[in-house]
Amino acid sequence: MPPPVRAPIGLHLARITRGVSRAFDEAMVAAGGSTPAWLILISLKTRQLGNQRQLAEAVGIRGATLTHHLNAMEDSGLVARRRDPANRRIQQVELTEAGEAAFHAMRRAATAFDERLRRGVSEEELTVLTRVLDKLHANVAEDADEADEAGATSG
Repeated sequence: MPPPVRAPIGLHLARITRGVSRAFDEAMVAAGGSTPAWLILISLKTRQLGNQRQLAEAVGIRGATLTHHLNAMEDSGLVARRRDPANRRIQQVELTEAGEAAFHAMRRAATAFDERLRRGVSEEELTVLTRVLDKLHANVAEDADEADEAGATSG
């Protein structure tokens, strides 16, 4: 069997994604934070989230992992948690003044990173890239949906 003419697109995309993610992580650390902290801060800043469960959904991480990050962020004074007076089992999360400052520092770092990432890429190329990435995602999402449906009907 002859070797492939080019690397499989999924493998190439996975490699690129890991490299870009690692570089973004480094940019967030240099700004005094981390990628999870940035995701939490931006979610708190830009959305009306009432509790930790909603925050976990918005950030896309599991509840226990979110709790770990929130504990560290609370210890650092970036967020404050308080019990919901209407339901004591629910934790409300809010930014502190230090959290606001951290948000702005990480936002500057994220903006600079995005500018660095876009360097030499035209708006037209970005539009095409976005369209292609969306198609690639839809292709695997369709396969996952079909597998979920097949599992549901066979059980």
